[in-house]
Amino acid sequence: MNDLNDLKKAAQLLKSEKYTCVLKKGDSVYTSKERGVKPLLELVEHGKSFKGYSAADKTVGKAAAFLYVLLGVDCVYADIISVQAYKVLKENGIYADEYGLLTDAILNRSRTGFCPMETAVKGTDDPYEALSLIKNKLKEMNNT
Repeated sequence: MNDLNDLKKAAQLLKSEKYTCVLKKGDSVYTSKERGVKPLLELVEHGKSFKGYSAADKTVGKAAAFLYVLLGVDCVYADIISVQAYKVLKENGIYADEYGLLTDAILNRSRTGFCPMETAVKGTDDPYEALSLIKNKLKEMNNT
């Protein structure tokens, strides 16, 4: 695992610049202000590897956790992380012990129920199956 310096710097960037996610390894930094899993999904679909990177994210649910697994990051900081996301990261050897709030579940944006991405991947422990479920859920949501 890389040193926790990158993780701390990524978390500082996340907060100070109002990013939704930051991936950092030394001088190499990727940032996004897009919400949800979209920025992570785009990175996965472009085949980018972030092995050795530290990630900082506003909210990490189980779906985002699977995408971080597929990206190959070493560690993740989250302002808010679900218990299931924490479990996915730990089971895949990703350091996830730095977070703001550990919660039972991630809520949807209107706070009327669970996050649709969290719900979509609820029944799987396989990152590749999760990727397929995430893509299908996004298509379904975009067609309604």
